[in-house]
Amino acid sequence: GKTTLFNMITGIYAPTTGSILIKDHPVEKPLSLRVLLAFLVSGTAGALFLYATLNVETLWAAVFTDHYSYQQPFPWTQIPLFMLEHFKALSWWSAEGTLLIGALVGIAIALTLWQGTRRTPELVLNQGLARTFQNIRTFPTLSVRENILVGMHSKLAASVLGDAFQLPLTMRERASAEKAADKILELIDLLNVANLPASKLPYGHQRRLEIGRALASKPTLLLLDEPAAGMNPSEAGELMLLIKKIRDEKISILLIEHHMNVVMGISDRIVVLDYGEKIAEGTPSEIRKNPEVIQAYLGGEEVSV
Repeated sequence: GKTTLFNMITGIYAPTTGSILIKDHPVEKPLSLRVLLAFLVSGTAGALFLYATLNVETLWAAVFTDHYSYQQPFPWTQIPLFMLEHFKALSWWSAEGTLLIGALVGIAIALTLWQGTRRTPELVLNQGLARTFQNIRTFPTLSVRENILVGMHSKLAASVLGDAFQLPLTMRERASAEKAADKILELIDLLNVANLPASKLPYGHQRRLEIGRALASKPTLLLLDEPAAGMNPSEAGELMLLIKKIRDEKISILLIEHHMNVVMGISDRIVVLDYGEKIAEGTPSEIRKNPEVIQAYLGGEEVSV
């Protein structure tokens, strides 16, 4: 349930109940007047389109009466009276009914599109959230520095034309971004390999690079999904030092981790999930002594760090 929680916070999944708030604000687009106007326009356009393209009476004739298999007059007498009255009122369906159906279809399309864009990645990023993933997701053919620059994209103002024609403003912004990227590389101790392709880095360095790319978007809350997974003790120790340095930069960190020494060594507060259920919450010393945590995660005995 831990990665699922991250996916809900960052908008990949929608929670079935409850809400996600960052600084008391929901991480989604509100139902604004602009959205309501979009529904109105979509409904009107859908109604007019259906009215212009669909003649229900002709459609009824084409599907039923013209293709009646026995080549006899259509057996209207076998249709219940209440249904017959509706069928004979096709002139209503040809106008008001078609407009109504078209409006409902248009509104349904608008609602579907709105629901699909309420919590997009860029919206979450603009709220000050950035994350890493369980599996390393760097850009392997780009250099280490270019990977960091990708993370800065949301904060840059350069346009497509500025990039295409190398305009002065774009060039100044690019130079400034490269300096900022080098500061991040210095923080994560990768400045000496800045020009290497990301794929050439050892595993532990790729993990640090992914954290650096997340930092490039200037988050206020950094979500790390098992950053110590697959690391040896030396690499895990270096990771702990890096996370402490990030915390000293006044960036809050929400960490998912199974490496108990890492969890106990850097956390101010711990929440323990087991199969999607919260079984404990508290300081590291409180969690270390919690019997449910010991049973679920620590193999039946108290952990020592």
